[in-house]
Amino acid sequence: MASSSLPSISLPVNVFELNNILSLVLTLTITSILLANGAMAMAIPTTLDGPFKPVTIPLDESFRGNAIDLPDTDPRVQRTVEGFEPEQISVSLSSAHDSVWISWITGEFQIGNNLKPLDPKSVVSVVRYGTRRSQLNRKATGRSLVYSQLYPFLGLQNYTSGIIHHVRLTGLKPDTLYHYQCGDPSIPAMSGTYCFRTMPDSSSTSYPSRIAIVGDVGLTYNTTSTVSHMISNRPDLILLVGDVTYANLYLTNGTGSDCYACSFANSPIHETYQPRWDYWGRYMQPVLSKVPIMVVEGNHEYEEQAENRTFVAYTSRFAFPSKESGSLSKFYYSFNAGGIHFLMLAAYVSFDKSGDQYKWLEEDLANVEREVTPWLVATWHAPWYSTYKAHYREAECMRVAMEDLLYKYGVDVVFNGHQVHAYERSNRVYNYTLDPCGPVHITVGDGGNREKMAVPHADEPGNCPEPSTTPDKILGGGKFCGFNFTSGPASGKFCWDRQPDYSAFRESSFGHGILEVKNETHALWTWHRNQDFYEAAGDQIYIVRQPDLCPVQPETYRLNKPKPQKAKRR
Repeated sequence: MASSSLPSISLPVNVFELNNILSLVLTLTITSILLANGAMAMAIPTTLDGPFKPVTIPLDESFRGNAIDLPDTDPRVQRTVEGFEPEQISVSLSSAHDSVWISWITGEFQIGNNLKPLDPKSVVSVVRYGTRRSQLNRKATGRSLVYSQLYPFLGLQNYTSGIIHHVRLTGLKPDTLYHYQCGDPSIPAMSGTYCFRTMPDSSSTSYPSRIAIVGDVGLTYNTTSTVSHMISNRPDLILLVGDVTYANLYLTNGTGSDCYACSFANSPIHETYQPRWDYWGRYMQPVLSKVPIMVVEGNHEYEEQAENRTFVAYTSRFAFPSKESGSLSKFYYSFNAGGIHFLMLAAYVSFDKSGDQYKWLEEDLANVEREVTPWLVATWHAPWYSTYKAHYREAECMRVAMEDLLYKYGVDVVFNGHQVHAYERSNRVYNYTLDPCGPVHITVGDGGNREKMAVPHADEPGNCPEPSTTPDKILGGGKFCGFNFTSGPASGKFCWDRQPDYSAFRESSFGHGILEVKNETHALWTWHRNQDFYEAAGDQIYIVRQPDLCPVQPETYRLNKPKPQKAKRR
C-alpha cells in the first residue's frame, strides 16, 4: 500500500493565472519530483533543520489533567453477544505481510470464589476468510486457552477468563482487503463479517499510509477522545507502547484509585480487577477488528498473583509474532510493515548483554536488509530520554545495556510511553549528546488513562529526584545505573538545571501520534492533542534519514541471511 499522497504546498498565485494548462501540469510534476526527493519547501520543519532549541509548552490549566473512568454500565463495555458467540475481536500482524493473527473471546468471564474455568476444548477456533465478502472460501484453525488471576489471601476475588482464541492466517497477498468471520461453525456460533487490509510488501518504495502511535491508554473519557481522534486519522496500523487497561489500579471488588499504593497501602498483594480487560476489549473491538494492533508490555501489565506469576493477562489476550521473528518470548519480537522494520522490545524482562533478549536483538538487527526495509523503528515502554520528574532516568540500566547496539545499526526513531503521561520529542541524540546519527526519541504516554498527567520537569528547581529513588524493582531488577553526568552542561549533576539540549519539544496534554513514511528518507510525524480539532497538529516534523552521512558500522557476522552488498544506515 505505497503512499502516493504528497504534503500540501502553496503554489504562487500567478501559476493559476496561466492559460496554458500544460504549464501547470509541468509545474506540479516538478514539485512532485522535488518532494519525492526530499526537497520539502514548506513550513513543516525537518530534522535537518535541527538540532532545535528546547521548547516547553505551558500547561493548559483549563484542560482536565485527571481522567474519569468509563463505568461498567456504559453500553460500549457491556457484553452484547450470547452463549459462545465471539466478542473482543482483534487483528494483529505476523512478521511479514503474508500472515496475520485473528483473536477473540467466547464465553463469559467469572469473578468470585469457587470458580469453574471454561474448557478451551469445548469450542473450536475457526476463521473463514477471503478477498470477497460473499465468498469466504478459505479456512484456518488455531489454538485456545483460558487464564486465571488467583490470589493466596481470603477475601480477594479470583478471576477466570472466557475462552481466548488465536488463529493465524497465512498465504495472504500484500496490500489486499480480506473479509473474515471467526468462531465455531459447529455450534453454530460465528461472528459477523469483518475486514482488514494486509501490509504492503517489504520494499523501499512501499509503506503503510498512516501508523498510529499511542501509549498508556486505559479506559476513560479521555481515552474515548484519543480513540476518536485516532479513528479520524484512518490509520492502517496501531502501535500501543504499553500500559493497556490499568486493571491493576483496582481492588478485586472493582474499587479503583488514581494511585493504588496511596489508597490501598495495606493490601497484602497488589490486586487487579480483571474485568477491566474485558471492558477494554469490548470498547476497542470496532477499531481492532479492522485495524491491526501491535503491543509491548508496560509496568501496569505486571499483575502479580499466586505462585509469583506475572503478565498472565497480557501474554494470554494478545497474539505475538514471536516464533515467526525468531524470538523465544512473547515480550519481544519484530515485524515488517512495508519498508519499515519494527523492533518491539521488553523493558520488564532481562535486557543484559548476556541475556536472551539482547542476543535475539543482535541477531535480528544483523539480518535487517536496509535496501528492503530502510526504516528501523524501535519501541519499548519506559523512555530513556524523558525530562519529566515522573520516572526520571528509571530505564537507565536498559539504556546502558542496549543503546550502543541500536546506534550501531542505525535505529531511526524510538517510541515510548510509561507513567510519563505527557508528550516529548527529542533532537537526534546518543548517550545524552546531540548526534546527527542518533535516533529521535518520542514519548507518547498520554493516551488518556486515569492516572494524573505528568507536569513537573526534573530540570525545574526542587524537582530533581534523589538518584537512589529512581530504580524500579521490576525494570532491571532494581539495579542502579543512573550516575551523575560526567561531561557537558550537567557535568557532576544528576539532573540538568534547564531543559536539556536533547529535548526539542515537550507538553503535558493527552493525545496520540501519526507516523507517515513518505519514502526511504522522509517520514512525517504528527502529534495530535485531544483538546484540539481533529485536523490540528500539536507538533509536526519531517524525520529525515541520511544514509550517506551515517553508514552502518561494518558487521562482524550475519546470521541466517546472506549479507547484502550495501548495508547503509540512514
